[in-house]
Amino acid sequence: MFDWFERGSYLGIILFLTLTGIGLPVPEEVPIVAAGDVRYHARSRLPLFDALTAIRHGSTVEEVRGRLLSNGERHLHDRRRIAERFASLAGAVERSVEIARQCTFSLAELRYEYPDASVPEGRTPAEHLADLAWRGAAKRYANGIPERVRLLIEHELALVAELGYEAYFLTVFDIVRFARRRGILCQGRGSAANSAICYCLGITSVDPARMDVLFERFISRERCEAPDIDIDFEHERREEVIQYVYETYGRSRAAMTAEVISYRLRSAVRDIAKALGLSLDRVEKIASVLDVGDGVGELPQRLAEAGLFVPAIRPPSVPEGKSLVRVSLSWHHTGADIARLASTITSMLRDHASS
Repeated sequence: MFDWFERGSYLGIILFLTLTGIGLPVPEEVPIVAAGDVRYHARSRLPLFDALTAIRHGSTVEEVRGRLLSNGERHLHDRRRIAERFASLAGAVERSVEIARQCTFSLAELRYEYPDASVPEGRTPAEHLADLAWRGAAKRYANGIPERVRLLIEHELALVAELGYEAYFLTVFDIVRFARRRGILCQGRGSAANSAICYCLGITSVDPARMDVLFERFISRERCEAPDIDIDFEHERREEVIQYVYETYGRSRAAMTAEVISYRLRSAVRDIAKALGLSLDRVEKIASVLDVGDGVGELPQRLAEAGLFVPAIRPPSVPEGKSLVRVSLSWHHTGADIARLASTITSMLRDHASS
């Protein structure tokens, strides 16, 4: 039953706890690995974790108290503390170190694997793209392809072949061709408008013979970034295009994506204030005093100008590890608490963006 562990796989400590928690013995063949179930890197981030938990559930910290962590131990510990914590599980820490050493994956290793469904049998993607581009150019320029455009096409085809992006262009061309054959309005936009190939394929409508275009704004060997062609389809018939992509390339190779919006100061303060249980009118008053260009440093001043900032008053001693969120709840939601928590959120996002 457990012979697959002989191939180097490990079962985590979570399964160990689950088995023992329901009264089942842990087979001796199952190696145990130490895991900390870490939620944040430092104990000081517990207030932020509590607040974000409340925000995620659309509630206040008080309302989700049963969902909060019971202590601040879910942070990264040093080697000595880890060794003490798992002293009763022989070899568990060593196995976790062994696994960590094997985790050598880097995002730089990721490469796009473009579909080849749009390439006729017996032809390479490069040959097919070049054929479509030149045929498209002949249609676009019925009186002859201008020499300047001819040089652009040759340059772009060479760079696309060097970087291996032919299949991507063919995939986009196939989707646009389907839309146009169905009478679905569509238009390529963005940096792809700098491409003579995209114009010849009918993806964009910017004529490179009438304006100066710089293909390297779209694709550059120096940036080492995959191309990105944005296409707008008419809203009422977009679903037809989506279903065509699924049917042609397979649902396992296609996915819907969503825009990710990061916190800015005003939205961070607004959500934190709600999580702390402030009334909606007070939340709006706090948010209204913040300007779009304000940073964390201006927050105390803005709150003071609105008469909302009260220096934090702390009792002589606050219990070690007690959540700042819970302290602020019991000490009247002072402006300093809100400023501190909003600062934590924005600094965390700033650190993430710069990493």
